[in-house]
Amino acid sequence: MVGNEEFLPGQGTGIQELENPEGEQHLRFYLPSGNEFALLATDIREVIYQSPEGITAIPNVSSLLLGTINVRGRVIWVADLAQFLGDPIPVNTDQPEIKIIAVEDQDTILGLAVERIVGMQWLDEKKLKMSTDVPDGMAPFLRGEWVFDKKGEQVLRLLDQEAIIRSARWAA
Repeated sequence: MVGNEEFLPGQGTGIQELENPEGEQHLRFYLPSGNEFALLATDIREVIYQSPEGITAIPNVSSLLLGTINVRGRVIWVADLAQFLGDPIPVNTDQPEIKIIAVEDQDTILGLAVERIVGMQWLDEKKLKMSTDVPDGMAPFLRGEWVFDKKGEQVLRLLDQEAIIRSARWAA
């Protein structure tokens, strides 16, 4: 056996210690209005970058729905999350790629079109506060919010994907 002094017991392993994060992984993203939201990572099926031409518009459906996409043989409805939540600015579909977060509840998958995806972050849901200063139309779809500064200007709201998927708004 070839010896390596770096790996001798009690002498450090040369392997960087992993931090022990608090909470769970969440995907952070923005809507066109600049409002930031998060979804629990375990609630997300996948993130898709789709060209607008790849979204098939369907007539006579809710205006909240952009259309459908085909992901590995499965048809997924794509919704404008900004319009759904009552945000004043809809998702820009005049760009090379539309960012879609596919969420799943039981056997139903829904694609949520968003403006910009920030990335994953460990967040502790025990530190969630009751959502404040939100439109009435958005409140039923929030689990709470994290406030990251003392002035309350940097707010990250946690969405409830089950409430979004099960909403009666899709029939409108």
